[in-house]
Amino acid sequence: MSIDNQIQVVLIDDDPHLRQALCQTLDLAGLNVLTLGEATGLTARLSRDWPGVVVSDIRMPGMDGLELLAELHGQDPELPVLLITGHGDVPLAVQAMRAGAYDFLEKPFASDALLDSVRRALALRRLVLDNRSLRLALSDRQQLSTRLVGHSPQMLRLREQIGALAATRADVLILGETGAGKEVVARALHDLSSRRSGPFVAINAGALAESVVESELFGHEPGAFTGAQKRRIGKFEFANGGTLFLDEIESMSLDVQVKLLRLLQERVVERLGGNQLIPLDIRIIAATKEDLRQAADQGRFRADLYYRLNVAPLRIPPLRERGEDALMLFQHFADEASSRHGLPLNELQPGQRALLLRHSWPGNVRELQNAAERFALGLELALDATADNPAAGVLTSTPGGLSEQVEQFEKSLIAAELTRPHSSVRSLAEALGIPRKTLHDKLRKHGLNFADSANHSADDE
Repeated sequence: MSIDNQIQVVLIDDDPHLRQALCQTLDLAGLNVLTLGEATGLTARLSRDWPGVVVSDIRMPGMDGLELLAELHGQDPELPVLLITGHGDVPLAVQAMRAGAYDFLEKPFASDALLDSVRRALALRRLVLDNRSLRLALSDRQQLSTRLVGHSPQMLRLREQIGALAATRADVLILGETGAGKEVVARALHDLSSRRSGPFVAINAGALAESVVESELFGHEPGAFTGAQKRRIGKFEFANGGTLFLDEIESMSLDVQVKLLRLLQERVVERLGGNQLIPLDIRIIAATKEDLRQAADQGRFRADLYYRLNVAPLRIPPLRERGEDALMLFQHFADEASSRHGLPLNELQPGQRALLLRHSWPGNVRELQNAAERFALGLELALDATADNPAAGVLTSTPGGLSEQVEQFEKSLIAAELTRPHSSVRSLAEALGIPRKTLHDKLRKHGLNFADSANHSADDE
C-alpha cells in the first residue's frame, strides 16, 4: 500500500521505545508521522512526488539506514533522509552525508534538534517539488506548442484550455470537424495529466459494427452470447487507471448511450453476461463532429448524456478559421516528412504559398498534412483551388468588405513569412519587398512580432 501524501515524516527505528518517544515529539509539533520497525519495502511505497521526509536509524536488522538511503536516492536523489546514529556510528554518518543524507543526529539528542532538522528538510522538499512542478509546466507548454502548431488566437486559446483541463479529473468533450486533430488533442490531455503513466485507449465508435460494439466497450463473460467462449476484457476496463478516447460518439446507438451514461455517473462497468460491478478509475474523452445538442433535439442522441458530457467542452477551430497558421503547419509537416524520408527540404515558391493561403482546407489539418507529404516527396503541389470559394481560406475567416479581407490576407502573408528563418528585420523586409519602416508599421498594425520569426537574431530589431 502506498504512503498517503498527508504523511509528512516516515520514522524508522527497530527500538519500539525510542520510536514511540520520537513519534510523540513530532506529533506534538503538529506533524503527521508514520512509524515503522524496519526499512524493507519502504521505497516501493513512496511515490517520486511524495512531499515528506524520512528519519531512520542507521543500525537495524535487515536493511540498515545506509542501504535505505541508497535505495531511496536511486528512486529520488532529492528526497531528504535524516539518519540517527549511536556514538560509535559517527564515521558511518559522515559516510552517509557524503552519499547524500540530509542530516544526521547523534544519540542522545534534544527534541528541538530533531524538530529543527525535520522542519528544514520539509521546507527544502516543498521547494524541490515546486521547482519540479514549474519545470513540468514549462515542458508541457513546449510540448503543446510542438503538437498543436499555430500562433493564431484560436490555437493559443486551445492550448491554454488543454493546459488547464489536463491537470483535472474532468471528462472532456472535443468538438471538431473531420481531420481537425481530435485524437491529437485527446492524447495531449492524457500525456499532460497525472494519468500519463496509465494506458491511453482510443476507439472509433463509428467504425464498430452494431453487433460487437457492446462487447468491445464493456467486455463479456463466457456464454454471454453465441460464440462467446471465453471472457473478454472491454476497452473501458482495459483503460482502467488511464484515459479512454471515444471518437465519433454521435454514432453510438441509444441503448449503448444508456450504458455509457451509467458508467460516467457510477464509474463501474459490468461485462455482458456478468453480475459483478467492476470499479473504474478512468477518464473519458469523447469526440464528435456533429452538434450533439441538435442531435438530442432530434432524438438521435440522449439529452442526459449530452449534458453529462458537455461539462468541459473543447472546440478545435477548423483550419479555414485560422488561415495564418496554414503555412506554419505546412512547413512543420514538410520538415517532418523530409527528415523521415531522408530528403532535402524543398523551398515553397511565392505562388505556392499564395495557393496554400487561398485554399479553404475542407479536410482540415489531415488534408494539409497529406499535401505537405507530397510536397516533401517532390510531387506537384496540386490543390483543388477551383473548388474553393473566391473568398475561401484566409479570406473567409474575416467577415466584412473587400478592405477588411485584403488586410487579413496581408496579415497572413506577413505571418507566414515570419515562420521562415530571418536573421534580421532587414532580411524580413527584403523577403516581403517592402521598406523596413513600412514593415514596422504593418507589424504593429496586425499585432505581429518579429520575435516570432524562426532562428532570428535580435541584432537588427
